[in-house]
Amino acid sequence: MPTGPDRPNACNAGISVAWGDRVQIPGAASRRVVRNFPMGWNDVHLRFLFRVGLLLGSSAVSAATIEGQVTLTLDGKPLRAEEAAEAVVYFRPAVPVPVAAAKKPVEMITLRKQFSPRILPVTVGTEVRFPNQDPILHNAFSTSKDNGFDIGLYGQGEGKAQRFDHAGYVRVYCNVHHSMVGHILVLDTPFFARPDAQGRFRLKDLPAGKGDLVVWLDRATPWHVQLVAGKTEPLAVTLELAQKKIPPHMNKFGKPYGRSSDGGY
Repeated sequence: MPTGPDRPNACNAGISVAWGDRVQIPGAASRRVVRNFPMGWNDVHLRFLFRVGLLLGSSAVSAATIEGQVTLTLDGKPLRAEEAAEAVVYFRPAVPVPVAAAKKPVEMITLRKQFSPRILPVTVGTEVRFPNQDPILHNAFSTSKDNGFDIGLYGQGEGKAQRFDHAGYVRVYCNVHHSMVGHILVLDTPFFARPDAQGRFRLKDLPAGKGDLVVWLDRATPWHVQLVAGKTEPLAVTLELAQKKIPPHMNKFGKPYGRSSDGGY
């Protein structure tokens, strides 16, 4: 058996490896050490390779996927598949992970007296800007708990930004137009997605393990299940649209809306 430089330490964690010994790297089968390294290699080189193995093994263990299909129904009858594309699907691991805010403000535009996108998922700490692309005045506001805000009356242009520091649901209204309703979902997880035009969704690169999966849409009761990421079959999710698209609400002063004068726009 080699001695000296030919008998390196596998890593500075105290694992001693001789040529012919077996080494167990997390996420991989044990390997027998053979002398296939270039002449001159020592314990520093082997420590480096061992750490790379640890990283690769860790990635293999943590990369999990959840996928499925979302179907919307109205009075028990299925709707067109593309209508599920507004839903938000998110996974909250049982062990919380760091969540980063978006580096730049995301936008909820006012256009043709509508908020676009109508439903906007963001992570905690993200700023949302409300550009006005209409030739009329708007006033985005919300009375949602912990995330209430009032942009004020603003005309056409870039609009102001509002930062959302608390996880939760923010229902957005316009103080000028009763029919304008938007929805911001502030998430404390980085793992979320939208279904495609066929209603299919896929969450990838998830930490393997237990967690909560939620499918959210403003007009339906949220669909929720506890599962183990990486150990579940494709899911079939059905959401029944039982709520009105424009819920009853008052203006920002808590009073009924009056008639707006938009010059026929």
